[in-house]
Amino acid sequence: MSDFYQTGVVSTLHRLGAVTPERIDRLEAELKRFSRQMPVALVLPCLYSELATPSMPRILEELKKVKYLKEIVVALARADQEAFARAREFFGGLPQEKKILWVDSPRIQALLKLLEDNGVSPGPDGKGRSVWLMFGYVIANEKSKAIALHDCDILTYNRELLARLCYPVSNPNLGYEYAKGFYARYTDRFHGRVTRLFVSPLVRTLLKMVGYHPYLVFLDSFRYPLAGEFALTVDMARNVRIPGDWGLEIGFLGEVFRNCNVRHVCEVDICDVYDHKHQALSPEDPQAGLMRMSVDIAKSLLRALATEGIILSEGFVRTLRVSYLRMAQDTVKKYSDDAAINGLTFDRHSESGAIEAFARAIDLAGKDVLADPLSGSFVPNWNRVASAIPDFLDQLKAAVDEDNK
Repeated sequence: MSDFYQTGVVSTLHRLGAVTPERIDRLEAELKRFSRQMPVALVLPCLYSELATPSMPRILEELKKVKYLKEIVVALARADQEAFARAREFFGGLPQEKKILWVDSPRIQALLKLLEDNGVSPGPDGKGRSVWLMFGYVIANEKSKAIALHDCDILTYNRELLARLCYPVSNPNLGYEYAKGFYARYTDRFHGRVTRLFVSPLVRTLLKMVGYHPYLVFLDSFRYPLAGEFALTVDMARNVRIPGDWGLEIGFLGEVFRNCNVRHVCEVDICDVYDHKHQALSPEDPQAGLMRMSVDIAKSLLRALATEGIILSEGFVRTLRVSYLRMAQDTVKKYSDDAAINGLTFDRHSESGAIEAFARAIDLAGKDVLADPLSGSFVPNWNRVASAIPDFLDQLKAAVDEDNK
């Protein structure tokens, strides 16, 4: 983005000037040098169905040019034995050291049952658990000191995105332990409805109701809190819990807030324009699409506030919904004006309909949280797992390595 303004309490690393091949080469050369002290693992949560999308071949071709990565770990989900074999062939052209963590393999499933039997639930099947398993493998493999993660549905992917994501954590002179990517999501219109119309207005509404609160100020400092791209140190990966529901990104930021000094957290502009698959709103079905995501995000936020000592009640939730609607409606006006000056299409009716659906999500989330405030969907951190089953990481590494033979 074309500014250098620092907002909020976390450092913002901007993307200034025209992108040239020389600039990307300079970044990657520095990362190659940093990798002697801070080797980086790239972890990719991937559904087998995503291998057939236009995004994955593009991502693979870009990754083939990247020379500073120590290893790549792909968590392959919803795949049978034949699909796993195809995925190994698909990723086989990558020049880096690589492993496919086959989530549905009998070995991995047996390990997940072992966790359940020992009272350490690995959470429901989903992206959160896949990310957690990949963190565990990288920790067990003991070859990397930093981890970068991005989604596998990025249609506009290029290797500059990865380099900029890795740089803040890889550069030992900067001292960051966690870096969150951000970007502008637009084509001929604005995208990113959940961030624009739900999360940002909701966090600012909570700040208005609760008053100054470090956790809310921290969240409000991120330009794109729902970005699926981030990098962190392996030491942090040991200590953070992973949310198992669709509140993954917000829940993970809560864990970063609790486990990391804010001076060691940054956000980094990783690309000019970002596009990936767009999900339906599904306003009438709270178990699907963006509606499910917004309910899980609201639950994550409310439970986090409860752990911070904020007293929740039915009256609080009702007031939150009404105040959010006003804040979000004002936000729509801002985006409408922004679209007008940039010549973008803007459907104000559709945007207002999304806000009304998100307001219902607050109601649904509030009822669930008030009924059971402690029912969070977090997978225990790896230190907790090692305490319960001391050799579990060794077993995980052995299982993945055996599947990849």
